[in-house]
Amino acid sequence: MSNKSPCIMLVDDEPANLILLEELLQMKGYATVSARSGDEALSLARVSRPDLILLDIMMPDMDGFDVCEILRNDTALQTVPVIFLTALDDDTSRLRGLEIMADDYLTKPFNSRLLLAKVENILQLSQMRSQVVSSQFNQQVKEQSKRQIAAAWEANEYLSEKFHLFVPEQLLERIAPQGIESIQLGNVTEEELTILFCDIRGFTAIAESQEARETFEWLNAFFTKMNDCITSHGGFIDKYLGDAIMAVFDQPHSHAINAIEAAVAMQESLHEFNVERHKYNLEYPVNIGTGINTGIGMIGTLGSDRRMDSTVIGDVVNTASRLENLTKIYGCQIIVSENAIVHAREFLNSISPNSSSKESLLLKCDLEAETPESIISTTHATAADSHSPTHNYYYRWIDRVTPRGKQQAIEIYEIWPASSPDSEAKQLTQALFDKGIQGWQSERFVAALGYFQQLIEQNPADTVTRFYIEKCQEKLGLIPANISSEMSSCASALFHRRYVVALQRSFIEGT
Repeated sequence: MSNKSPCIMLVDDEPANLILLEELLQMKGYATVSARSGDEALSLARVSRPDLILLDIMMPDMDGFDVCEILRNDTALQTVPVIFLTALDDDTSRLRGLEIMADDYLTKPFNSRLLLAKVENILQLSQMRSQVVSSQFNQQVKEQSKRQIAAAWEANEYLSEKFHLFVPEQLLERIAPQGIESIQLGNVTEEELTILFCDIRGFTAIAESQEARETFEWLNAFFTKMNDCITSHGGFIDKYLGDAIMAVFDQPHSHAINAIEAAVAMQESLHEFNVERHKYNLEYPVNIGTGINTGIGMIGTLGSDRRMDSTVIGDVVNTASRLENLTKIYGCQIIVSENAIVHAREFLNSISPNSSSKESLLLKCDLEAETPESIISTTHATAADSHSPTHNYYYRWIDRVTPRGKQQAIEIYEIWPASSPDSEAKQLTQALFDKGIQGWQSERFVAALGYFQQLIEQNPADTVTRFYIEKCQEKLGLIPANISSEMSSCASALFHRRYVVALQRSFIEGT
C-alpha cells in the first residue's frame, strides 16, 4: 500500500452502523467518508473516488444493488471494489451481488476481524488491478512475491481463481511444481519450444479513431478468438503486448506443427471476426502479421524478490519477434523460420514414415548446401500435411535473411491458408516464382525481373513477388535503393520506357 491511508466509503441509512464502522476502520489507520443514501454515495464517490466501498443493500429510494450497478457502468468508478455489508442472508441476494460484480458479500452482524481481513485483502487486490489497467493494454501482472501471493491466496479464494488468468497453467507447472507456495526467483527450465508472435497492423490509427472503451471491447473479442486458436492447438499465451500476442507451444515433438496450424487457424478466425467488425465500430478489416520460430528457450521467474515475472527468454523468442516484423516488409500473413519447418517436417515424417508422397511433407531448403539449379525442387508451394490431415494451408521458401541483432542468416518461409483469396493463383504461378528465385539467387537480375513481372500480371496480389520486383529494379538501377513502395511505382513508370526494350531483349536471350 502507498503511504497515503486508503479511503473507505461507508454507505448505510442507519447512523449507528456508520459510527461503529468509522471507529473500527479508523483504529486501523483507514480514512473514511460516510453516506446515508444511495444518491449521496454516488455524489461523494464521483468527487473523492474512494479506494473501497462498504455498501448496505436495504436503503430507501435507491438500494445497494442499484448503487453497485451504476458504479459498474461508470467508466471512472467501475473498478472501485465494493463489499456488500447487509442483513440479507439469502442465496438470491448473494447471487444478485455476484451478478453485478461486487467483490465480496458479508452479512450482519459481522465479525470485526473477518471484515478487516477482507478489507485489507481486497485493497491489495485492487492495487494489483490498477497496475494491470495502467500498463499498455492488459500487460499482465503475473506474480507478486511469495509472501504477497500466499497471503492473497489464503485470504480470498476468489483471488486464487483469478490468478490463473494471469499465469497460464503450463507456466505454473514449471515455476511452481509443488504449488503456489513453491514459487521463487530463479525457478527455470530449459527446453525446445516454438514461439509465435502476432501483431495487429495499423493498430495506432484504429485506436485513435475510437473511444478507449470501444478499443478495449474489440481487442478483447479479438484476443478471445486468437486465444481459442492457440489453446486448441496445444499452445498458451505468455503475454499480451498492447496489440500483440506472444504465444508458446511446448508439446513434445509436435510444437512446431501445432504453432503453424494455430497461425493458419488464427487467419481463418480473423476472417470471421472481420465479417462482424461493424458491431465494434471498425470501418476496415483488421489485419495481422505472425512470426514463428523453433529453438531452445528458458522458462522461469525473472525479476527480484519483491517483484517477479514469469516469462520465456532466449534467441528463439527474439527471432520469432523479428520474423513477425518481416511480415511487414514482405507483405505476408505468416513467416516461419527454417527451424520450425524442419521440426514440423520431422514430426510429420515420424507419423507417416512410409508415405509415398513426399509432396505431402514439409521440405527443408538449405541454400548453403544446394546449387541454384536445385533450389527450384525445394521451393514448391506444398500442401502441408498434419497429424489430422486437412491440407488447409500451403508454404513456400521466400528468402534468406539475417534478422536484426543476429549474425547468422536463416531461411524463411511464407505460410498461407488455402482459403485465402490468392491461394490458387500462388499455386498456379509457383513455377514462375521458382524461376524468378533461381534468377535472383544466381544474380541474373534481368531474367529474374522478367519472370517476376510475368507473375505479377497473373497474380497482382502476390506481395512477395512485388518485393522481388523492387529488389531487381534496385539492382538494375531502375529505382534508387531503399525507396518507398509508393515512390518505387512512380519511379518504375518513369524509367520503364528507357529500359523496356533492353529488358525484353535480354530476357529473350536468357541473360
